[in-house]
Amino acid sequence: MSNHWSKFIFLVVAIAYSSVLFGQDPETNSPYSRLGLGDLTNQHFSTLNGMGDLAAGYHNSFDMNMYNPASLSYLRATAFEIGLHAKKANLSNNGQNAQVWSGNLSYIALGFPMRNPRNEVLDRVDTKVHWGMGFSLSPYSNVGYFVETEETRPSIDTILYSYVGDGGTYKFRWANSVRYKNFSAGLMMGYFFGSIDFQSDVDFQSLGSSYKNLFEDRIKMGGFIWNLGVQYDYYLPIRKGERSSQRRFTFGAYGNPASTFNTTSSQLRRRSNPDYSVGIGDSVDTLRNVTDLEGSGKLPAEIGIGFVYTEINKWRAGVNYDFVGWSGYENDAKPETLTDSWRLSIGGEYIPDNRSYNNFFKKMRYRAGAFYGKDPRSDGFNKQLTNYGITLGLGIPIILRQQNVSFVNFAFEMGQLGTENSLQENYYKLTVGFTLNDDFWFFKRKFN
Repeated sequence: MSNHWSKFIFLVVAIAYSSVLFGQDPETNSPYSRLGLGDLTNQHFSTLNGMGDLAAGYHNSFDMNMYNPASLSYLRATAFEIGLHAKKANLSNNGQNAQVWSGNLSYIALGFPMRNPRNEVLDRVDTKVHWGMGFSLSPYSNVGYFVETEETRPSIDTILYSYVGDGGTYKFRWANSVRYKNFSAGLMMGYFFGSIDFQSDVDFQSLGSSYKNLFEDRIKMGGFIWNLGVQYDYYLPIRKGERSSQRRFTFGAYGNPASTFNTTSSQLRRRSNPDYSVGIGDSVDTLRNVTDLEGSGKLPAEIGIGFVYTEINKWRAGVNYDFVGWSGYENDAKPETLTDSWRLSIGGEYIPDNRSYNNFFKKMRYRAGAFYGKDPRSDGFNKQLTNYGITLGLGIPIILRQQNVSFVNFAFEMGQLGTENSLQENYYKLTVGFTLNDDFWFFKRKFN
């Protein structure tokens, strides 16, 4: 079996296995995931997670930035990336507190240059046009909650309300990027899909011969998505002693219009009386049972801009602003009103000595960032949720073969989601990403 076929088979198995892992219940309890499509997951990979997610202006030769597809044309080696995360959340409201742990596979991706740079050296060709391609599969939103509330109505009864939700949505993305000199443009096309289950119960605690009411909704959804991205490198003048400029500003932008999706939902409404003391038994009355109910929805438009200043192999720092028009969100199967969201982030990376041969810590990538923004959801008082936090990251280079360098990336995020007078979620999140590089894909061997 050829080396390329073995890599292809490994990729297919990895993607199939990842779909199983994505589907596992993360055992989370996030009450705000009742709203919209749930808790929106971070779509960036672990390298960017440690820098506050500087997606617009970031590109690198050995890792991927799928959020701005224009970055893929800068890849100089095939990159297979996989990430996992664990999260601890402290929920607090009106003096009550709860701790929740969750975790799952964060993403799986493969990116590569369509022409191996080794071929350019062997052929003595200085290619002006570069083409990169990438695939990824990642969660887009997550729903997971179990909430119980009690209401006491004098002269009637104490009523117990139970709310349960489970499921999520995902994105499969295929991106291409072409670069000419210092300008690159990319197009991402993909598929959005998933299913979400909602259940609520109304139960009278002690009222005799009362019915327990059950409401169940299941929504399946799917639709095509796409976005565009551009990046431009502006190199500063060459300094004395340099053969080429080692300083640059990278300006970037990405965005997409609103996209539609289809829904297929089922609805079950029934009531039951499990009170055996009055001799009725467990009678069930189905009020509504509808399946294969067709509908449609609309995902919001998004735009992001930013820049990154880089001193090659030394340090980089940048700013990113992202706006999402969630006020245009629609879902026939679960109508509700959301608010436009935005996020401003800053971050950077520092490498003490990229060429160090006797001090491993000097070759590591040290990262930090911060962000502040508004979530599309609102609390019970119609006040939009705020999300802010800080990030820290560490990139550990690993040489697996000859000059092929792979990385283990750690990203730690500490933040808060909520509003001042309602439920607040203080969380700590650790993401671990593995970037495996191989520069022998598409390598054209020659024999004399």
